[in-house]
Amino acid sequence: MEIVVLTMKASVIEMFLVLLVTGIHSNKETTKKVKRPKFTVPQINCDVKAGKIINPEFVVKCPAGCQDPRYHVYGTDIYASYSSVCGAAVHSGVLDNSGGKILVRKVAGQSGYKGSYSNGVQSLSLPRWRESFIVSEAKPQKGVTYPSALTYSSSKSPAAKAGETTKAYQKPSVPGTTAQPVTLIRVLRTTTAEATHTTTLSKPSPSAGSSTSSPRPQPMGQRSQELELWSTTVYTSSPSSAGTNPGFVPKEELSTQSSEPVSQGDPSCKIDLSFLIDGSASIGKRRFRIQKQFLADVAQALHIGPAGPLMGVVQYGDNPATHFNLKTHVSSQDLKTAIEKITQRGGLSNVGRAISFVTKNFFSKVNGNRGGAPNVAVVIVDGWPTDKVEEASRLARESGINIFFITIESAVENEKQYVIEPNFANKAVCRTNGFYSLNVQSWFSLHKTVQPLVKRVCDTERLACSKTCFNSADIGFVIDGSSSVGTSNFRTVLQFVANLSKEFEISDTDTRIGAVQYTYEQRLEFGFDDYNTKPDILNAIKRVGYWSGGTSTGAAINYALEQLFKKSKPNKRKLMILITDGRSYDDVRIPAMVAHHKGVITYAIGVAWAAQDELEVIATHPAKDHSFFVDEFDNLYKSVPKIIQNICTEFNSQPRN
Repeated sequence: MEIVVLTMKASVIEMFLVLLVTGIHSNKETTKKVKRPKFTVPQINCDVKAGKIINPEFVVKCPAGCQDPRYHVYGTDIYASYSSVCGAAVHSGVLDNSGGKILVRKVAGQSGYKGSYSNGVQSLSLPRWRESFIVSEAKPQKGVTYPSALTYSSSKSPAAKAGETTKAYQKPSVPGTTAQPVTLIRVLRTTTAEATHTTTLSKPSPSAGSSTSSPRPQPMGQRSQELELWSTTVYTSSPSSAGTNPGFVPKEELSTQSSEPVSQGDPSCKIDLSFLIDGSASIGKRRFRIQKQFLADVAQALHIGPAGPLMGVVQYGDNPATHFNLKTHVSSQDLKTAIEKITQRGGLSNVGRAISFVTKNFFSKVNGNRGGAPNVAVVIVDGWPTDKVEEASRLARESGINIFFITIESAVENEKQYVIEPNFANKAVCRTNGFYSLNVQSWFSLHKTVQPLVKRVCDTERLACSKTCFNSADIGFVIDGSSSVGTSNFRTVLQFVANLSKEFEISDTDTRIGAVQYTYEQRLEFGFDDYNTKPDILNAIKRVGYWSGGTSTGAAINYALEQLFKKSKPNKRKLMILITDGRSYDDVRIPAMVAHHKGVITYAIGVAWAAQDELEVIATHPAKDHSFFVDEFDNLYKSVPKIIQNICTEFNSQPRN
């Protein structure tokens, strides 16, 4: 009996051991089944910018070839989020041109970014930007899970090119915790001016942000910025967002005309006005709204109408785009409605590119330019441009455009190192006397500029950059210094040249003066580029010495074409004023024909023994308007008013632009 009981106990123990071993094995299998999948590193292309990716920290794989200068990088060590992620990785030395994995971490925006050359990549300088990032080797922090798919700020994300999927953003999670979607909010410090301006600038409700969000730290010296929400969808300045033509905006922004009777406008302020507004990302949404309100206030104050001022708007960022031209809206109310519908484009602050765009495209007849009205362009700049403006502005002024600059919150001392073109506003405007430039300390003071600006743009008598017969020419004097003239009469001729020159507005962007003296030979007394003020020109004329010799007028015309007018600016009217006291020893017909063919308007002034038939050959057709004869040198001064009148009559009969 005891033997049977012992046998049963052994069987029970054996069964228990079998079950125990089976359970352990089963548990191992279960453990294997719940093992986490291997982390997949998302791949991006070289042109993907950090600002397009919402995730604050992520690991990505870059392809080869990102050292290419096409992929722009802004900054050194800390990069603006407008930079190529992979380009920055190469610049920082974390990657070489063969590509690889990197860890990217977003940090606060900086007040400026310094460009440098490193590892085969030339990074660029940039003013303040809303967000930055740093790049390091792909060594993930222990206990942090990084996203296998990135979240982009646009529905048309570059992830599609690399075969990625896009999902709602979640913070990197720690094992054992549940990742919750979060709302990103940027809380930036406010200025005293903002705090005192609450009657016109309402702040977003505190409920707009997540209760778990915290203020984003700002670097020392960061520019004052407004409270502004970040959404997971950001407007981008891609060609698709502006139609097939990047220079124009969607048609729905143009369809705002009312059916009310149209005001004829203020006839005392008949100007064709273009506003170039700042749509760059650095300006922020709230400042952009302030800018639109400023435009609406100006439109109201100007009394827009077909018999008065007309106004169009161009917005710039990376590239400029016309929102509406001069003839789209012909009343202040229509303009205000259209302005309200303008949306921000984002991107950089390429002011020079915008000015070039306006010069080439905006002030044309098809866009409503009226020809007889002064052309005015008002450029609004937040901080400073990301490209150079001097050359573009010079060409605009020489095309007859009066450029006004409104600079808001200019660079302070510790930010000036980031400014690409120091004193850019003074280099851009026609005169540096303060008339054409307005510096506003804060965006919240911009409304105070409405009346001063309106007063200036309507003061057509002071719009010195408008094309007139006095400021739009290269004038070359060709002076007979032959023996028959004599020293005393030669001084009278020089006084005649000075009297004519005094009538013109002289500068490097207005009328320029040059002079050639001839006998059998020729010499250049001074060229168009030698003097650019009226006193300097008059002193140069006084210093011309009498040469004495024969009279080879034909050769002198050829010489003037080569040495003077070959260096004339393309958009300048070319005027040759030739003074002689006798018949030429050489043929003048062919040289005169060449001058006419090259567009040089020639005035022939004869004295005493000059041959009138030869003067008519030299002069531009009709000869009666371009050739003059006086019987003695002392009467030369009498012809000055008639010559000036004919120059202006001819100019005014031509299209203005």
